[in-house]
Amino acid sequence: MVIQHRLHNLIFCLLLAFFATGSNANAGSDKVTSLNVVTSLSSSDPMYKGLIRFKQLVETGSKGSLSVNLFIGSQLGNDDDILEQAMAGAGIAVLVDGGRLSVYAHEMGILGAPYLVNNLAELQHLVSSDLFQQWNGNLQQNAGLRVLAFNWWQGARHLLTQQAVAQPEDLNGLRLRTISAPVWISTIEAMGATPTPLSWSEVYSALQQRVIDAGEAQLAAVWGARLYEVISHVSKTGHIQLISGLVTSDDWFNRLTVAEQDVILHAATAAGKYATSQVLTAENDIEAKLTAAGVSISTPPVVPFVQATESVYQTLGYSELRQQVRTLLDEGNGQ
Repeated sequence: MVIQHRLHNLIFCLLLAFFATGSNANAGSDKVTSLNVVTSLSSSDPMYKGLIRFKQLVETGSKGSLSVNLFIGSQLGNDDDILEQAMAGAGIAVLVDGGRLSVYAHEMGILGAPYLVNNLAELQHLVSSDLFQQWNGNLQQNAGLRVLAFNWWQGARHLLTQQAVAQPEDLNGLRLRTISAPVWISTIEAMGATPTPLSWSEVYSALQQRVIDAGEAQLAAVWGARLYEVISHVSKTGHIQLISGLVTSDDWFNRLTVAEQDVILHAATAAGKYATSQVLTAENDIEAKLTAAGVSISTPPVVPFVQATESVYQTLGYSELRQQVRTLLDEGNGQ
């Protein structure tokens, strides 16, 4: 099965390379270079609005030399599949979190660590810092992947259950879906649940069929995936601030002209800001709609969850890096 899976990805990459022409090779011609952008989220998610803005900015800014095709619901494969295709040089990008990237650049994983920052401003400062650019350089060197922009904030992650959760002990024995990355798995284990990695597209049916007992996600994703139909409680633990980035093939990016690279980078940053603003605008409305749909929403004391997940940093070797991050953020706060 693994061989078949990798063979499928290789064939897909070759097809993408055939249809997505390299702009340097076609300088002076009217051929268009295509970029396929993939997300696991639905078209109702604020992130998709950001991707539409990205497409508009790229195609307008490049005066038609670049074309962006959007695919929702993991239509071209899950996030890990897309990263493999990008590593092979395909003209493809994915909206992905730092936890998944930690396999290729360990430092990236801390972006998904529990209770790393105090607010969104700190998170945005971190991903626009020279420290983060060092991590991006490691990602390019180690895996041939390039972050175009990492300022796409999707929201705080909360617990999705069939009963209220007031303390970590309430999670004992629960099979809880999370992302298949070390930092996410370790966080859920530290909180007391049994982590169960699944693709996002499988979560609804897994909850409906009781394959899993619970999940965790940001409010916009809960609404977009209609999870209010298969859960009864949201406990607002905010254990992870989910920030994602548009990540593509470094080889593909380097085949673009300097002008096209500039268009892509500026578009990714501007679209990330726009998507984040859409999340901020939508969250209160989504919470009200979830309540109207019959979901009970509570905010448990956060300190027990902070204390329970403190061990994650040492377990994954992030203690020193966490101190570097806190120093950076404290300096940014004028402390």
